[in-house]
Amino acid sequence: MEPSDPRRRRDPSSISRARRYTPRGRTVREAASDSAEDNRAREHGARDREAARRARNRRLTEQAEDLAAKRRREAAARSRQRRQRETAAIAPERREIPRPRQEPPARRSAPRRPGSTGPGRPVRDRVPRVSPIRDLPRVGNPARRLRFAAAILFILLALTGGRLIQLQVTDSAAYAADAFNQRLVTEPLPASRGSILDRNGNALAYSVEANFIAVDPTRVEGDAAVLAAELGPLLGRPASELEPLIATEATLEGDPIQFAYLQRGVDLDVGEQIAAMANPGLIVGDDERRVVPGRDLAANVIGFTGIDTAQGLSGLEATYDDWLRGIDGEVSYERGRSGQPIPGAFYREEPAVPGKDIQLTIDADLQFQVQNILESTVTEHEAEFGSAMVMEVGTGHMLAMASTPTYDAAAPFDVESEEVYRDYGTQATVDPGSIHKAVIFAAALEEGCIESDGTMYVPQTVSKGGQPYEDTYPHGGAVLSMAGMIAQSSNVGTIALADCLGPEKVYEYQRLFGLGEPTGVGIAGEAPGMLQPPENWSGTSAGSIPIGHESTATIIQMAAAYGAIANDGVYVQPTLIDRLLESDGDAVEDDAESETRRVISEPTAKDLHYLLQAPIADGTGTGRNAELENYHLAGKTGTGGLAEDGGYAPGAVASFVGFAPAENPRYVVAVSVYTPEGGGGGGTTGDAFREINEFTLSYYGVPPATEPAPEFDVWG
Repeated sequence: MEPSDPRRRRDPSSISRARRYTPRGRTVREAASDSAEDNRAREHGARDREAARRARNRRLTEQAEDLAAKRRREAAARSRQRRQRETAAIAPERREIPRPRQEPPARRSAPRRPGSTGPGRPVRDRVPRVSPIRDLPRVGNPARRLRFAAAILFILLALTGGRLIQLQVTDSAAYAADAFNQRLVTEPLPASRGSILDRNGNALAYSVEANFIAVDPTRVEGDAAVLAAELGPLLGRPASELEPLIATEATLEGDPIQFAYLQRGVDLDVGEQIAAMANPGLIVGDDERRVVPGRDLAANVIGFTGIDTAQGLSGLEATYDDWLRGIDGEVSYERGRSGQPIPGAFYREEPAVPGKDIQLTIDADLQFQVQNILESTVTEHEAEFGSAMVMEVGTGHMLAMASTPTYDAAAPFDVESEEVYRDYGTQATVDPGSIHKAVIFAAALEEGCIESDGTMYVPQTVSKGGQPYEDTYPHGGAVLSMAGMIAQSSNVGTIALADCLGPEKVYEYQRLFGLGEPTGVGIAGEAPGMLQPPENWSGTSAGSIPIGHESTATIIQMAAAYGAIANDGVYVQPTLIDRLLESDGDAVEDDAESETRRVISEPTAKDLHYLLQAPIADGTGTGRNAELENYHLAGKTGTGGLAEDGGYAPGAVASFVGFAPAENPRYVVAVSVYTPEGGGGGGTTGDAFREINEFTLSYYGVPPATEPAPEFDVWG
């Protein structure tokens, strides 16, 4: 047997052949040495095995952390190198700073397995060897990018879908309604205003076809100022008034303005010129214009309407506005961008209900004559204002009501003062003066204070409350008949009759004759006048009130009072309305009759028919200049005051009220004129009273008197 060679025993291949491995990678020798430990571990139980396992895990964790730290250091080194290269590329002229050369880290030698000797085969380390990472850009993670992009896309789709659901489901109705409102246009259909006719069917005021011009500011093309300058001459309005209407597109609350009137009642040819401008913001529609053919004829009675609203503003136009105006309609439709209606789209029309007509008691021909006579009287006596009227006895129909100053009702706003709108017959309250004495004489006869043929001693003067009152006709104190006291308009005799009646009876008869309250004739703003009840009488009231002072009345109130005397003692409420007509022309049956009441007995009224002729027929009468050749007139003159600012204005209000024919009264005539320079009732208004009666009696064909005028015994 050959001796063994030590080098041969140390041959690696021999060692490899001699080495055996356990399933865990250990040699037989290692397994033999570990078997004792394993036996001891099994003897000590599972606790030692678990502790050994935890120790191995700690070693592996520490090795992994060392590996991660190494990788971070290598990554930081690569980042520094990349920044250096980028800096060198941006600024190559800069001098590079030499860096100390770094020696590559010493490679760790593989640990030898326990029990190995010499340079035998290295034992494989449990920690994997990390290869140096080349200096390359970091590669992104495609899967991560796809997940991120998908998430963003999903969010966008969710938001878009939610918005679509909101628009199509939740808010669809609101957006549809908003779009509909933007297309929808509503335009008015003005109702035709009813006509005002005289008693014979002649039109005093009526409406004719015209156009209205409106604007939709949201659709106006061009500059608003330029458009206003073009429309101004056509519409008769300053451009400064039109420009704000054209330029204002929304209200203060932010709502859009799609319709605003620029002018109503324009002529049809003007409407055609504006339509030819082809501006989509201008609207030309059907309208009407009020026409007053008589212009100033009964203008203060008829009144006028507004331009933009066609609403009655004065006179009968205001009082009966609801009856005349009717009900406006409207048309609503959808229109396109061109401004034309969309065929087949929404369309709704509420037709207008035309207004109804009014037939007055006024006679246009008689009104014309009365108005001319009044105007001549006012001019001749340099009066400030005046009124005159004719009333039919028994019906209370006002056949004529004239007032001056007046205005052109066809152009009611071309006036210097609004005072011209006033109807002085119903709205001017004055001291009636001596025309009030007829009320005292009627009450005295009715209450038996005196007989119609009786006499009374009348002194020239009398004192009441320390105030002297005297007769204007000088008689020095005499016995006068009832006719004489009326003819001479005796103040002292009238005060004596009032003393017989007492304050309560005086006030009672004043109320019975319609004083102190409006007559209700139909004029808007009619004044009630003022009466003093007995408890308010002062010391001078017993002298002033009977002769028409310390109280006020309108001339129409006094006309109605004389109408009661003329109507055999029955008061009839004055009226301007003959009939109310439906749109088809049929008269409306009015169950409400005019107010009537008996004031005095018929015999008393007949006595006054006779006695009231004395002021005109007797030589001492105050109304001698009113006498007619072929007719017998009855009436009374008066001179009162115009109350102003707590006192009386300078001058006097001259009046003349009466009726004709005296023996069979048919018409009451009243004239009143305020003259700042003063003047008596007979001298100022006597001629007008005569002329109006003469025309009225002739116009209505009243036969002349067949008997001569009565003769009166003035002195008892």
